[in-house]
Amino acid sequence: MQKLCPEAESSQSWHGKLNLVYNHSQNKTALIQSRNQAPLKVQRPFYPEGQSVCHSVILHTAGGIVGGDRLSSDFHLQPDSKALITTAAANKIYRSNGLQARQNIDIKIDKNACLEWLPQETIVFSGASFRQDIKIELADDANFIGWEITRFGRTARQEKFLTGEWRSNTEIWQNNKPLWIDRQYLPGSEEVFHSPHALAGKPIVGTLIYIGKPVSPEIVQKIRTLFIPPSPPLPIPPSSQGVTRIENGLLCRYRGDSTAKVRNWFISVWQLLRISFLNRSSCLPRVWML
Repeated sequence: MQKLCPEAESSQSWHGKLNLVYNHSQNKTALIQSRNQAPLKVQRPFYPEGQSVCHSVILHTAGGIVGGDRLSSDFHLQPDSKALITTAAANKIYRSNGLQARQNIDIKIDKNACLEWLPQETIVFSGASFRQDIKIELADDANFIGWEITRFGRTARQEKFLTGEWRSNTEIWQNNKPLWIDRQYLPGSEEVFHSPHALAGKPIVGTLIYIGKPVSPEIVQKIRTLFIPPSPPLPIPPSSQGVTRIENGLLCRYRGDSTAKVRNWFISVWQLLRISFLNRSSCLPRVWML
């Protein structure tokens, strides 16, 4: 069988687009522009914590991403607007047909605006070929909290990520200055899956990033204590996690085998950051409860 070029396109591929613009006026953040092209769409706005913060839920109506798909999302938060964006379900990256699937997310956050970008887990099937590029541009006094939780292989079926490839490029800029550049590449193989410099036999990795205000060493230490490992004598290998201060923010990393563990830790960190820097109380998106 002839191997297809990763950049080739299939006539059955999706070319989804989503464009969201948020505006703040009279103490309310409103989604003033919503344009979409299948399979991407957004539910109507929710206001579970008052009018100042707009909650949006993104739907992928095709149920997953396949080789050749091209998805593009643009989020723009105008001055003083506040939005929380999540996804309706886990994102699935299916085994490739020889084509690469790509997702591009461009985010612009204006002065005094704040975005909480909290998508649900991404599951990368063995044999998938996927690349994601995220670029975030922050104005002065803007705030951003975001996370990514990725599972390599369908571990419930004892599947490991042994073929294919996964790439993730994230850039955060402020006034033409790079604040955080993160490029990751994971080729599927037995060696990489078990390498201590890669997955170390752990199928799940997670990253949480906050950019906005300086974070004190005391808050970093408190965040470290929020992670509670399993109590002995449970036969669960230890996971790896870390917290690092960066310029006007912090970075959390996780490598382990429990989606619930990293999700609960990230939620606890996010809630602490909300209280400490955004002057908001805890409010979980209702789609997470379904």
